[in-house]
Amino acid sequence: MDPSLFTMGMWSIGVGALGAAALALFLANTDVFLPKSQKAALEYLEDTDLKTLEKEPRTFKAKELWEKNGAVIMAVRRPGCFLCREEAMDLSLLKPKLDELGVPLYAVVKEQLSTEVEDFQPYFKGEIFLDEKKKFYGPQRRKMMLLGFVRLGVWRNFFRAWDRGISGNLEGEGFILGGVFVVGSGRQGILLEHREKEFGDKVNVDSVLEAARKIKPQTLASEEK
Repeated sequence: MDPSLFTMGMWSIGVGALGAAALALFLANTDVFLPKSQKAALEYLEDTDLKTLEKEPRTFKAKELWEKNGAVIMAVRRPGCFLCREEAMDLSLLKPKLDELGVPLYAVVKEQLSTEVEDFQPYFKGEIFLDEKKKFYGPQRRKMMLLGFVRLGVWRNFFRAWDRGISGNLEGEGFILGGVFVVGSGRQGILLEHREKEFGDKVNVDSVLEAARKIKPQTLASEEK
């Protein structure tokens, strides 16, 4: 075999491999391969069975959370994740303003492991409940696997949280993506639905506050009828 032909063939294979890798990296950083979300209907969420995290847990329907005064609810991807803790901190900064509006702040988790929820509590200034059937992560559950680690946005989110000195661990399931909901009182409906599209994709807290201001407490809504 002519050595020059062999060298040219290997060079062509190398260039082709690099081109394929570059294309894959480019596509991985677009929305092409991102899991598609499906909006949750109020009827879907309100029928969710939630559990308190006490020694003797109480099971109740999720609509209790927002029936009277609406609610801001964070569906936590993983309590030990430092990106989730960062978002919890940001939402907790809204707590004084939410209190003025009379709107409670809650979170749901999909599993209860060891002291994970307890360790998450310092970052989140609201009550936390267990959503064993993961309904707040549906109706169409979305997962981000290894793709997340080649997305530039994810790495930007990593460095942002690290710069703030937030730490975490690797305990628990962390591939099913979470989100944030602002739900109005009674039948007012879902006023804001943020679906995490990649690790560390935080909700805009100004949008949360804007949506919370639209909530009409049941007593006020009754008076306006």
